[in-house]
Formats: sequence, structure tokens, C-alpha cells
Amino acid sequence: MLSVDLDAYIALQRARGLKFTTQSGLLRTFVTFAEAAGDTHVRTDRAIDWAARTVSKNQTCIRLAMVRRFAEHLAIADPVHEVPPAEAFGRWRFQRRLPYIYTGDEIATLMAAARRLGPPGAIRGETLATLIGLLAATGLRVSEAVGLDPGDITADGLVIRETKFRKSRLVPLHPSARAALEGYTRRRAPFKGQALLVNDHGRRPSYVTLYALFLRIAREVGLRGLPGEKGPRLHDLRHTFAVRSLEACSSDRRAISRHMLALATYLGHADPSHTWWYLQATPTLMRHIADAGEALMAEGTA
Repeated sequence: MLSVDLDAYIALQRARGLKFTTQSGLLRTFVTFAEAAGDTHVRTDRAIDWAARTVSKNQTCIRLAMVRRFAEHLAIADPVHEVPPAEAFGRWRFQRRLPYIYTGDEIATLMAAARRLGPPGAIRGETLATLIGLLAATGLRVSEAVGLDPGDITADGLVIRETKFRKSRLVPLHPSARAALEGYTRRRAPFKGQALLVNDHGRRPSYVTLYALFLRIAREVGLRGLPGEKGPRLHDLRHTFAVRSLEACSSDRRAISRHMLALATYLGHADPSHTWWYLQATPTLMRHIADAGEALMAEGTA
């Protein structure tokens, strides 16, 4: 059974230290699709059919690549499994989406719009506003912020438990961010619940619900267009934190290297190279790089 094979494959990936959440969800939809057609092994035609059932080539190729890796793993022990061709949808290379870098005014506008969300007496507007402010002030992942409990606010900062790479870390809190969280904690007290951020039922809010509310207010304030059009995301608040942090850093090469290593640790990146990507994000950072390059050239010709 493909479902049994998938359970073993997911367990293997998690044993390697990966959360494998998104991948496992997509692969389960593929296995359900394949088994509904009577398949007991991965078939190329079925994989291509399933992968194509999405809105963009990027997503289609990502889906096919996931099935390919799953099929390659299974084919080692059972060659009846077919491995779909890598270029079934033509040549494709993943392109990282350039992040949107928010201004301080845009963040404040989004938070104000979130607080206007109804109905009267509901906590969801305060929850979304607090989430937006927390992401901007700390650079947390959305899942990390949603996963916080009140006890994770300590004198030393926020304790982020079992993160993307199954590691925990301590994130320092600016006094203003701490005060904002304490204020929210008082306002959400009547809603009970174990989580720090709660919905109107006192439960931990889902990412889908939060993102739907975010899209609503982002369109309301003019930061996003019609449904289906690309625009700023919640996750871009994490990018904004990283970029603004780098902009404030000295352009001295040694200082940048030290800062990048510290920032990678702070953000929970497993590899500092993932943090270097932020250097391309704003004109200010590019200007810092250009200035550093000119200084280096001047040293070489002196």
C-alpha cells in the first residue's frame, strides 16, 4: 500500500531532523489520489496528472519533484515503482521570491487595520495586530509565533521550542515588544486557552485563518490587489526584520560577518548561507555593498 510506504518515508525524514510538514501533506494528497485510482505503486502518468492539478508551473514542478524523491526512495527496494522524469513539464529552476520589505508606517497601518476587525468583543483583531507587531519586532516565523504559550515569555526573552529544524532557541525581546505582549496577554485573559495567541474560541489560531484575515486588511489598506495577484505576505515581516537589522550594521566586512552569524542564529537558520541572501533585498544594503567594494578597491590601489 502506498499509504504504508508513505508513513515509513515520513518517519525516515523526521528521524533525520526534518519536520517535513508541508511535504508530508502534499504527498498524502498524492497517495490518496493514486490509491483512489487503484494504484499500489507510484506510476509516472498518475504522478504527472496529480502534479499538474495546480495553478502555476512553479507549484506543478515542486509537486512533481516531491513525488520523484518519494518514488526514488521506494524504487531502491521495489523497482516496480516508476520514477517520473525530472523534466516532464520542461526545464525548471526554483526561483526564490524577492521579499517585500515593509516600512514602519506600513506595519503601523496594518496593525491599526487589524484592530478594527470585528465583531465587537472579539479578540481576533488584537491577535492579528499582535502577531504582525511580534513578527516585525523579532523576525519569528509565523508558525513559531503561533506556537508560543504564555510561559514562553521569560525574563531573558522568548523561548522558541522545537523550531523548523527541531532546535530550540532564546529570542531577546525589546522592552517595547515585551510591553505590547503583556498588554495583549491582559486583553486575551477572558478568552482562556493554553496558547499565547488565541482566536475568539480561546484556541490557537490556524495559519489559514490568520492569513485570510491578513489578506483582508492588506487589501483594505492598499498593500495588495485583487485575489490571485501577488503582494506582501505575513512572512515578509520576517524578511523585513532581517533586512532592517543588516541595514543598521556597519559596512565593515568583519562587522558584517559577525553580524550575519549572530543574525543566522537569532533567526534559527540552520546554515548562515540562508541569511546572506537577505543582502540583495534593499537599495540601502546594495549601497553598503558598493561602498565596501569601493573601499576594498581603494586599499588595493593605495
